[in-house]
Amino acid sequence: MKKHKLAFLTWLAIYPLITIIFYNFEEELMELPLALRTFLLTILLVGLMNYVIMPNLTKKLNSWLTDQKKEAANNL
Repeated sequence: MKKHKLAFLTWLAIYPLITIIFYNFEEELMELPLALRTFLLTILLVGLMNYVIMPNLTKKLNSWLTDQKKEAANNL
């Protein structure tokens, strides 16, 4: 698995998640102290990324991440 592809995929998942969270909860989050706000945001993001988003994305994009098409063509 190419690390640069996995890094891009991670960014592709995190950016919209953070944007959606801030759009929907900006007022509530801004009332909290910075340390608590950061703690809650990271707990939510890490949980979603590890158990929901990344498993689904890596499953759907596995051939792109691992270049299976190129490997299959090279094995012929």
